[in-house]
Amino acid sequence: MPNPQSTVRLRPIDLAREHGLSTQAVRNYEADGILPAAHRTPHGYRTYTPRHAQALRAFLALLPGHGHPTATSIMQAVHRADIAAALHFIDESHAQLLDDRRTLRAVEAALTDLAPAGPTRGDTFVGPLARRLGIRPATLRTWETAGVLRPTRDPHTGYRVYTEADIRDALLTHQLRRGGYLLDQIAPLIAQVRTAGGVAPLEATLHDWHTRLTTRSRALLTGAAALHTYLDQYSYVGGSAR
Repeated sequence: MPNPQSTVRLRPIDLAREHGLSTQAVRNYEADGILPAAHRTPHGYRTYTPRHAQALRAFLALLPGHGHPTATSIMQAVHRADIAAALHFIDESHAQLLDDRRTLRAVEAALTDLAPAGPTRGDTFVGPLARRLGIRPATLRTWETAGVLRPTRDPHTGYRVYTEADIRDALLTHQLRRGGYLLDQIAPLIAQVRTAGGVAPLEATLHDWHTRLTTRSRALLTGAAALHTYLDQYSYVGGSAR
C-alpha cells in the first residue's frame, strides 16, 4: 500500500533549505544513490517526496559518526534494498570505535606502568637496554628502523647510545608491543611523547581522546536513530520502497 506522504511533492530547494545545502548538493546526493531516484515532471524537473527528505536527514545524521564514505555506502545499500549490507557497514564503524577504545586503554595502561619506573641513571647502550626489557638487541634495531627509537651514535665507537628519553620511549614501546600493537600504530604516540617532552603533558591529549570517542559514540547513536526512523517509515521490498 503506498505511503500517503508519497503524494506530497517537494522541490530540490525544499530539501536543500532545511539543511543549508545547495540544490546541486541535493542533486549530487541523488546521483550518488544517497537519495532514492527522483521523479521527473513532463518537462524534466526533479520532484521529491517526504521519503527523499527523510533519506537526506538520515544521511546527514550518519555523517558525523561514520564519515562520508561509510555513510554513503550505508544509504546506497538501503536503496538497493540490501539492509544486511547497510547493517554490516554500521557494525564495522562500531567495531572500529571499540578498537579505538581498547587502544586508548592500552596506552593509558602503558603510561601508568611506565610512571613508577622513575628517572633512569643516564645513557646506556643496546645490550644493557635489551637485557632490561628482556628482548634481543635486534628488536631494538627493528624499532629504530620503524622510527620508534632514535638513538645517537658514540662518536668514537659508533655504538648506539640511548638517552633517558630513548629509554622512556623503549619502555613505552615494549608495553604497547606486549599489548599486541603494531609498530606503525605505536610510532605516532611515541612521536607525541617525544614532542611533548615526556609523559605528563599527554594527560590533556588523553582527555581529548576520551572526549572525541564519546562524541563519536553519541553521533553513532544519533545516526542509528535517524536511519531507524527512515527504515521504519519506508519498508524496502523487492528493491523499492513501499
